[in-house]
Amino acid sequence: MKKLLLSAFVFIGCFSYAQEELTQKTIKTVLAGNQSQVILLAEAFPEEKYNWRPAEGISSVGEALLHVAGGNYFLASKLGFAPPEDVDVMNLGKITGKENIIAALKKSNEFVLEHITKVADGSLNEEVDFGFMKSNKLGGLLAIMEHNGEHKGQLIAYARSNNVIPPWSK
Repeated sequence: MKKLLLSAFVFIGCFSYAQEELTQKTIKTVLAGNQSQVILLAEAFPEEKYNWRPAEGISSVGEALLHVAGGNYFLASKLGFAPPEDVDVMNLGKITGKENIIAALKKSNEFVLEHITKVADGSLNEEVDFGFMKSNKLGGLLAIMEHNGEHKGQLIAYARSNNVIPPWSK
């Protein structure tokens, strides 16, 4: 009976570990798809449209892209991953020029993709205070994915308003 019980605990532990690993890999895959489309949109906009905004007080194309980059670093930092030393998160919004903005976004994308699967096994249910919400680490990973998706939608609307066709729609 003890062997059966021990075997059950080992099985459940392995299943739980595999499930967490699967969760992180699934989030990483979906996020990578969103990030890829945001980059495609960023590349599709002509440089002269990077300062376009739908109305006064609303983020421009370039500001929206840099906001995504900043969000990537912010949310990852709350999960315990400090931004790279060569990234000045407080001054991301000062980056100008299409090429520089895309480079900053790509770097932040790579950073979060690298760290998603580094969230410690067994810690997905640990509570984290993100400032705007309290959630567990799994919620934080989902927030990174959702934030990128939210701004992908924003940028699709910006693109359509400027006769820029999202590349995957052609």
